[in-house]
Amino acid sequence: MMEKIKERAEELKQDMIEVRRDLHMHPEAGFEEFRTSEMVAKKLKSLGIEVETGVAETGVVGLLRGQQPGKTIALRADMDALKMDEENPDLPYASKKPGVMHACGHDGHVAMLLSAARILAEMKEDLKGNVKFIFQPAEEGVRGGGAKVMVEEGALEDPKVDAIAAVHIWASMPIGEIALKEGPMMAASDSFTAEIKGRGGHGAAPQDCIDPILTASHVVTSLQSIISREIKPVDSAVITVGTFHAGTANNIIAEKAVLEATVRSLDPDIRKMLPKRVEEIVKGTTNAFRADYELDYRLGYPIVQNDKQVTALLDEAASDVLGADKVNYPPHPVMGSEDFAYYLEKVPGSFAFLGAGNPDKNTGQAHHPKYNFDEDVLPLGCAILSQAAFRFLNENK
Repeated sequence: MMEKIKERAEELKQDMIEVRRDLHMHPEAGFEEFRTSEMVAKKLKSLGIEVETGVAETGVVGLLRGQQPGKTIALRADMDALKMDEENPDLPYASKKPGVMHACGHDGHVAMLLSAARILAEMKEDLKGNVKFIFQPAEEGVRGGGAKVMVEEGALEDPKVDAIAAVHIWASMPIGEIALKEGPMMAASDSFTAEIKGRGGHGAAPQDCIDPILTASHVVTSLQSIISREIKPVDSAVITVGTFHAGTANNIIAEKAVLEATVRSLDPDIRKMLPKRVEEIVKGTTNAFRADYELDYRLGYPIVQNDKQVTALLDEAASDVLGADKVNYPPHPVMGSEDFAYYLEKVPGSFAFLGAGNPDKNTGQAHHPKYNFDEDVLPLGCAILSQAAFRFLNENK
């Protein structure tokens, strides 16, 4: 059956390329994937798959019921593009929509999963259970991410999903390789805004003022002591102050300074500790400089925590398709984040990176205006997803 799946995925390569390029030319940002979801729903229905639309506004859930009873596995693809201009003028399928482009491979994810749905639908009589195809909006952080809303609106229910898997195209890794990891695979992504309130005045008379820029500068440096002195060196966390806004002129002491930061963590206990310590440092530092503050700390995507058994399932499927020597277990997680984590909070699952890098065919990394990937990856990802679903339903004890 493995060879049959690989051969069928290769036969569908041109179909996947056409879907991918169509989506690339017509990108849609988070919760705006109306054209994309309409196309997805139409193709799923043509395969005899039960389709639910309007989940999380623009999400689509397809359900393929096997001929025999059994468990349910879900396969997920994100559909949204990024709000940025594409800089690939010579690309025949470059974005036709100013200010929006597929710069993270989601167009490829949709193409791969649609063809996986086709392959599995053709094998319906051999399936002992069900496959859910989750086409999700807004992975790129719009309004807290689409996965959270998909879960809240029942994408993992009726029938209840027993396992979930996804592969993400990764142009910084050679094509034909895959990266898997049980446990933490990607970091939780939280954020905060701190407004440091001082007392403004003339730059030549600092004694009459409370300088929020000086205070905020000490806040920025003091926050790093959390990472360097309160977290074990073998553990990981990141606090990055990405913006610092203050002042209007070089001879005026400002009334306030505003800091915006991202906070990344891989351990639930560390994640729980960080908001408290951030506030204590902001409060203590502003008190020391006679300033005041307001802090808005926001929890974002959780930790992508891969299940051991589902990761082993993806390992087996990838070994079938790529060869065991192409399956990599990186020693460290990625400090980026993914809203796939919301599914993993509810059901066992695994998220993997599938290499699509080829210096002769792709330029630029993810979220880069010149981003592109080697389309030879499409049948590989399609076959891995199809094989993982088939193995789970037919070999799961």
